[in-house]
Amino acid sequence: MAQPRRADLREKDLQGLKYFRALGPLLDPLHADATARDRAGNRQLFFDQYAGLLLLMFFNPIITSLRGIQQASSLAKVQKQLGCGRAALGSLSEASRVFDPALLRQILGDLAQQTQPLLQGREAEALRGLTAADGTLFDALPKMAWALWVDDEHRAVKMHLHFDVLKGVPCDATVTCGNGSETEQLRATLQPGRLYVIDRGYAEYQLFQNIIDARSSFVGRIRDNAVWTVIEERPISAAARAAGVRSDRIVRLGGPQSGAVFKQPLRVIEVETGKTDSQGRPEVLLLATDRLDLDAELVALAYRFRWTIELFFRWFKCILGCRHLLSTSRNGITIQLYVALIASLLISLWTGRKPTKRTLEMLQFYFIGWATAEEVQAHLEGLAEHEG
Repeated sequence: MAQPRRADLREKDLQGLKYFRALGPLLDPLHADATARDRAGNRQLFFDQYAGLLLLMFFNPIITSLRGIQQASSLAKVQKQLGCGRAALGSLSEASRVFDPALLRQILGDLAQQTQPLLQGREAEALRGLTAADGTLFDALPKMAWALWVDDEHRAVKMHLHFDVLKGVPCDATVTCGNGSETEQLRATLQPGRLYVIDRGYAEYQLFQNIIDARSSFVGRIRDNAVWTVIEERPISAAARAAGVRSDRIVRLGGPQSGAVFKQPLRVIEVETGKTDSQGRPEVLLLATDRLDLDAELVALAYRFRWTIELFFRWFKCILGCRHLLSTSRNGITIQLYVALIASLLISLWTGRKPTKRTLEMLQFYFIGWATAEEVQAHLEGLAEHEG
């Protein structure tokens, strides 16, 4: 049976656009860039307007497609708040190819810096700058030949994300085809002052040294067959033993060839997870780090915090709704993913906490006129009381 036709978007379905009015200064650089690129002087849709329409989609569950965005652009209320006219489907399609997503990446970084840490105390201070790095895949259409993944029969897009663990927000991202190298993307986007926590897929010794050379540190899982030469065996404290730490060593990591990249000793900590492997043996993780000053239990805690990025990926795909890609071009998909990350950051800035399904629903109820500003505030105060 054919799917029932979705009802047309109406003015009364939109509320709360005052939030978008405040985004003007944030998106202004996008307008300036688009104006500079409009050599013919006939552009009707500018980058800031396009980004604003995409943001509107993430906050209004009625808008789920490019055609829905086009219909929203025809409403007087949207045109007034975003400063745009009615956008043709052709203009929206062109926008995904001609605008520069690097400008959105800069906005993403600026917003991440404005957020405040959600975790406080001794542990948070010791793990300052803790940043999880990982990649996640989005299914792509077979005709997207650039999105190589596995073989000629499969296509996918990969987002490589930096996630500030203590703030609970994304702080940087790049987009490649599904076969894009995670280690190369991290190497190309390293920032100073970070404590990167990475899984076994990033266990490349040259990358470890690159992180140190970039004036950052790392906690990374290494392979079970890793070799090293012990320099010092450290005692295990009661707190470390309670955290599952079995051994703590200062080492020369690697053999004669693989270890030649390191300019300094490192540290290898064995940690029991409390689980068993496929043979029924206790699961033990080998964690390498250059942080010789951290208590062993904090090294183990830093690695456990890596799972926060997996939870964010679930939120990003399943709740914020980023499984449906609006474009087939790498440029357009990168724009969409950056705008989605910005939407998630805006929720964190507006609410002062990590975005959740319930909070997104409440904001969406507000944007479609089902909830009042007072009810949104009551929801946020209820979250604060629950956390307290």
